[in-house]
Amino acid sequence: MDTTKNALKERIKELTCLYEVSSIIANTNFELIEDTLKAIAFSLKKAFQYPEKTDILIECDTVSITTNSFSRDNLTIASSIKIFNTEKGAIMVHLNTSESKKINFLKEEQLLLDNVSLKVGNLFERIEIQKNEASLKRQMEHADRLSILGEITAGIAHELNTPLANILGFSELLKDDLKSNSKAISDIDKIIKNAIFSREVVKKLMFFACEMPQEMKRVNIIVHIKNAIKLLDATFKKEQVKYIVKTEEDELWLRADPIQLTQIIFNLLMNAIYFSPKNGLITINTFSSKNNIVLKISDEGPGFKKDNLSKVFQPFFTTKPMGDGSGLGLSVVHGIVASHKGTIAAENNTKKGATFTITLPKD
Repeated sequence: MDTTKNALKERIKELTCLYEVSSIIANTNFELIEDTLKAIAFSLKKAFQYPEKTDILIECDTVSITTNSFSRDNLTIASSIKIFNTEKGAIMVHLNTSESKKINFLKEEQLLLDNVSLKVGNLFERIEIQKNEASLKRQMEHADRLSILGEITAGIAHELNTPLANILGFSELLKDDLKSNSKAISDIDKIIKNAIFSREVVKKLMFFACEMPQEMKRVNIIVHIKNAIKLLDATFKKEQVKYIVKTEEDELWLRADPIQLTQIIFNLLMNAIYFSPKNGLITINTFSSKNNIVLKISDEGPGFKKDNLSKVFQPFFTTKPMGDGSGLGLSVVHGIVASHKGTIAAENNTKKGATFTITLPKD
């Protein structure tokens, strides 16, 4: 009779634990995952036959929770935590048998542990799905902002083109009329110089807005990488920055505008050189996937502040000091890549520096 009563008592404890764990998971705050796992661990501890001699360890990814310190000599059972069918951690239960070697785990306790591990795995899957959804939402919002910005920019560029052409044309006519006035000629030259500079800014804005005409050809990106490096050879030496080119093949072909492709590589390398420390290394890595050519350019500079990563491709955004950049270089690259139906992403490296990843379709 006592045995049946004890067995019933243990089953009630196990069912209570499963109910508690389900409630804890249902009401969890994903930002406080350690608190959730701690609550699960203590609920599980209470459900075992000898709770005062039992300790729980939950390890998953970078999170580790334990109800107490325990000796490796303790009796142990475990159950793996699987996230999307991949083992990512485990729950271990230790039973202190130092006072009595006769005590042991019940077979039902292993089943309880397996059930809780399954629930914890489901919890981590929900967290992963939510993170992915949030990331996708941010990417879509960012793409929408850039798209709207592109439309506004295209409108501004078109509106500025006509008055700038007029300024240049009338300045040249005025210069002919005032040949004898050297002071006036000097002032008109300044007007012409600034108008030309403004026209170049407009051209860059049109690149960002994908408004520039293209001449698409079948080109070998390796050749364009080498050409861009040759153009910047003196700059690499002057700034004391090293580079390495990693590629599996001598030829990687895609359809692109040759001039614009060189501009992508040139602008990204100039950016990498600017932010590289003395004796820093820039890595240019290119390879082929099934449908795309991927180009990665990494530096060993300071990288991006977290808040700036979402702004790097916006026109006129720059982290350079005043006078060192217009903030249009990366927006131009973004515009060219978008017009080639490709993608570009910026991210910080694990240790130091940043990496730009460009993916361009082969056809």
